Amino acid sequence: MNLSIDTIQANIQLALAPVFLLTAVATLVAAITARLARNVDRMRFIQNELYGNHDLSDMLRSHYENEINEFKTRGRLCTLAIFFDVLAGVFISLTVLELFLLQTGAGRIVNVGYVLITFVSGLVSFVTSLTLILIEVVFAYRSTSWDMPQAHHNKKIV
Repeated sequence: MNLSIDTIQANIQLALAPVFLLTAVATLVAAITARLARNVDRMRFIQNELYGNHDLSDMLRSHYENEINEFKTRGRLCTLAIFFDVLAGVFISLTVLELFLLQTGAGRIVNVGYVLITFVSGLVSFVTSLTLILIEVVFAYRSTSWDMPQAHHNKKIV
């Protein structure tokens, strides 16, 4: 095993290159979590309006009920996106570990094929997460209520 400074430096660089992808994974988890939190807050507001206020017009009540169903769908999409993003993080972390073990010579038990499998699985999971977020954003835009009926009270609608 060659333990020169140049070899050690190259091995560390090789093992840590996928860490940049981990940064993207963490950033995406934060963004999706923020979208999910806004979704939940809006859904709670609507539920309070529906079940705590009995002087809503039938049109507004129907609108709120449709909006709750839309928010349920959006919440499921966000939750799935978080799942696949975290899964991507796990696979990329395994890739980093495998590369480090292989480069240090301690990875005799790690097959080079595992590195390829975990890295590709991480990328596929990350792309799946991005696709789900794209679907959620398009769904959110399409379900935006530009023609929302007016309430019979003066409460602020979030």
